[in-house]
This record gives sequence, structure tokens and C-alpha cells, in this order.
Amino acid sequence: MIRRFAHSSAAVLLVAVAALAWAGFAAGARRPSPKAYPRVLTAALASAPTRFAPAVSWHGHSPVWIARSASGVALLSFDQRFVQLRLHSGTVDAGTAGWRFGPAVLGTERYRLVAAFNGGFRLDVGAGGFESYGRVGAALATGLGSVVTYTNGRTDIGAWHDGVPRPGLRVASVRQNLTLLIDRGTAASTIDCLSCWGATLGGVSDPARSALGITATGRLVWAGGEHLTPGDLAGALLSAGVVRAVELDINPEWVAGYLYQHHGAVGPLAAVPVVPGQNGVPGYFLEPWSRDFFTIEQR
Repeated sequence: MIRRFAHSSAAVLLVAVAALAWAGFAAGARRPSPKAYPRVLTAALASAPTRFAPAVSWHGHSPVWIARSASGVALLSFDQRFVQLRLHSGTVDAGTAGWRFGPAVLGTERYRLVAAFNGGFRLDVGAGGFESYGRVGAALATGLGSVVTYTNGRTDIGAWHDGVPRPGLRVASVRQNLTLLIDRGTAASTIDCLSCWGATLGGVSDPARSALGITATGRLVWAGGEHLTPGDLAGALLSAGVVRAVELDINPEWVAGYLYQHHGAVGPLAAVPVVPGQNGVPGYFLEPWSRDFFTIEQR
């Protein structure tokens, strides 16, 4: 009798252990482990000038590197093997209704969010186009500098119908802004023409400026700073190996870049400013914003 009771107790214990193990497995399946989230590294938290250093760690890789120049340019370099770019509409540019990626980072994209930065000029100034998943927010124009993301998740930069889009690839989104700032590894011939690169608040020559470029190996490089001429911006990108680039928005109210620190599946994302002293975007792109912007997320 005692032996049968012992066997019965052991069986109950095994069932309980198995149930607990399954509950733990199920919970793990529902909630990714902390290792599944990108982690912002120390180099991203400093403000002193530095050469390129890993800024984000994820599954043993460093998909994002950061550099800061003595002249105040911050640069983020993105490895497209591990991350991909998304074009978001704003509440005004290009409006809230019907876009695949709208004026705030929401839902499952937050779990994959690595970085975000501003888009281009207001669409009503006629400096560029906006298209996302077949819907047009502003008509595309031949020859304009274009940030083109394909449905395979890769992004390229070039002049529209003169380098991009690439034959045989389906386009997911396009954001155009002026002509190319850099082409074939050379700054534009109009680089010293301040009025050619957008109206500045107060007529200053060196407002906040930003740009997105691509290297010969396919890395995307965002650059931004609070007091930059077009030449300063192009020079910083060229020093990072960029061969083609598009100037994005200018002026302090609209230039901002962030990395995002995750705290597992609970707690809010912590936005880490990239440009020292940047004016910033209210809500850090996590709340609805009036202008279009880009996110970088895990593949």
C-alpha cells in the first residue's frame, strides 16, 4: 500500500513538473526573451566625437554603428543584412488614412524598432515625391534623388529613372527630395549654392540639416547636425564612404534621429537622441507626428 502510494505521488509530481515546464515554454513563446530585442550600447550614449563604433547589439551582431565628428555631425551606419528601412507618413505629410506605415510607430513594429529619423521637406513645397505600396502622396519626378525600398526589404538611393528603380525588383516605397546631394562618390556641383538646398529659418547658412546615403557595399548612412552647410553634410557622408545621398529635411524643428532602448516585453521604449543638442521631435516618433519619417527595424 505504501509502495503504491509512493508511485502515485511520484507520478503526480512528474505531471506537475511537466505542466510547469510546458507553462514556461508557452510563456516564452508568447514573450520573446530579452536577447530578442536590440540593445543600445555605450557608444550611442556619449556625445563626444568618435570614429565609427558599434551602437546596437542584437543576437551577437552589431547592425548599427555610430560616429560623431568634431564639427557636430552625427552619423548612423546601418547593415542591411540585419535591418530594414520603412517609410512612414505623417498626420499632414502625407496624411493619416490608408498608409501601410502611419504617423506613429505602433504594434509589432515597436518590438523590432532600432532607430528612426526625419523624412524630407514638406510635400507642398514641390521638392519631391512620396509613394508607399502603390499609393501616391505626391507625384514622383524623373531625375530627383530617391530613397527606394523594394519589397525584398532592401533600400537603394539614386536618381529616379537614372539608377533607380532597379529592373525586376518590386518597389515598396519611394521618398524623393531635391536632386542627389552626392552621386558617384562626388558632391553635387551646386553644393556651394545655399539656396539650392532649401529655405532656412532666419536665412542662416548653417541650420540643422540631415541626409541619407548609401555606400558601395550597401550600408545606409544617416547624417545629421544642428549647424551644417550643404558642404559640411556632404563632406561627412563622403568620409563615411557614401557614394550616393539625398538631403532630407533641414532646420532644427524637423531634424532628429533616435535609437531605441528596449526593456523586454514590458515598459516603454527609451528614445536615445543621436545628435547632441538636437531640438527633437515631440513623442520621438512613438506618437503621431505631422511630418513623414523613416524607421529602421530588425529583419
